[in-house]
Amino acid sequence: MNSNTLSTDEKRDTQLAAELQSAVQANSPSIDSLAASAEDVEISTEKRSNRERRILASVIIPQPVEQVWQVITDYEHLADFIPNLTQSTLLPSSEGRIRLEQVGAQCFLKFKFCARVVLEMTENFPSQLAFTMSEGDFKQFDGTWKLQPTEQGTQLSYEVSVKPPRAMPVALIEHHLCRSITTNLLAIRQHSMKLA
Repeated sequence: MNSNTLSTDEKRDTQLAAELQSAVQANSPSIDSLAASAEDVEISTEKRSNRERRILASVIIPQPVEQVWQVITDYEHLADFIPNLTQSTLLPSSEGRIRLEQVGAQCFLKFKFCARVVLEMTENFPSQLAFTMSEGDFKQFDGTWKLQPTEQGTQLSYEVSVKPPRAMPVALIEHHLCRSITTNLLAIRQHSMKLA
């Protein structure tokens, strides 16, 4: 019976993701320009378990590593230039750690996504920024930012392992995250170039 339920759930999730994609394409005036820029972002997903996904994405930014590092660690101003990030706030920590609360929200017709996470950040300047969720709306949300110098500037890579709660359809969340990550990487690239 579990396999039948699982199969039904997966079919429902896939159908919801298809409806969401159609809604976005039909109602977003900038979808063509986003798609053109999105070709610059390499993204892939890996199914680790029934409800856990690993998403990897990268983009080349024609700026030095130190400049890109400055952008991604400007924690309190990330919501100023990253679409759908409504809040990014440093929280007090008695242990001297970097604790960051982020809230993201996005609406597509009848679908509304709003998620809150508190992340423990670990900086390894200038090559890696790791994060682990200590509390939030997901069962799991952790990963890394990696910065690698290239002839063109900096390769910025993002990797996240995410496991949504059972109430959230996995395929829908995966689709939403892939789209948001692509948009976010392009926003970081644009902001890095603007500050040069």
